Amino acid sequence: MEKNNLAIAGLFISLGLVFGAIVLKNGISDYQDSQRVVTVKGLSEMEVPADKVTWPIVFKEVDNNLISLYNTLEKNNAIVVGFLKDNGLTEEEITIAAPNIIDYQAERYVPSEIRFRYNGTSVVIVSTSKVELVRELIPKIYELTREGVTISANLEYEYPINFEFTRLNEVKPGMVEEATKNARITAEKFASDSNSKLGKIKSATQGQMSISNRDQNTPHIKALRVVTTIVYYLKD
Repeated sequence: MEKNNLAIAGLFISLGLVFGAIVLKNGISDYQDSQRVVTVKGLSEMEVPADKVTWPIVFKEVDNNLISLYNTLEKNNAIVVGFLKDNGLTEEEITIAAPNIIDYQAERYVPSEIRFRYNGTSVVIVSTSKVELVRELIPKIYELTREGVTISANLEYEYPINFEFTRLNEVKPGMVEEATKNARITAEKFASDSNSKLGKIKSATQGQMSISNRDQNTPHIKALRVVTTIVYYLKD
């Protein structure tokens, strides 16, 4: 009787060891599978036209009489504003900045060749969604030299023309979706090449949308770019 009890106990112990080994094996297999991942990036790019432009129109005048200088700047402001309105811009789209006056006699170091005491700079700023109209007017503005307005050129660093695309929130969801699809295509190709199957997403990071000029010659065309990073599980 005692021998039978020992035999039965031994049988249960053996079965327990076998069952434990199976569970342990499956656990190790599941653990190994959980560590098999692939990290991929998905890209979406788009070119869009700018929908807003800020255009500073700069001109300078010199004089030895301060009142005369102010009068000339005001007259030229009126000429510039009239030109803009005559060509399709509204008063709401035009701003006249306060003039900047330099008194050379108040400067510590004044070159001896300076003939005029005062140097005045005036800036008329156009801010509008009429991007194509502004692009047409930029070369035409220099026609105002015939009316005595000396438009300053080559001031793109101090007074740059700024083209913007303001509808990022409208296009971003579609670009994120495209980037995510492209990431999955890359992951599926990797899984196929490695004789694996693509599992669920472990983690995903949505990169920031970047916007830049398409190139230095076409600042009115913007290049949009979205990159997503996704980690997928792999399984046999």
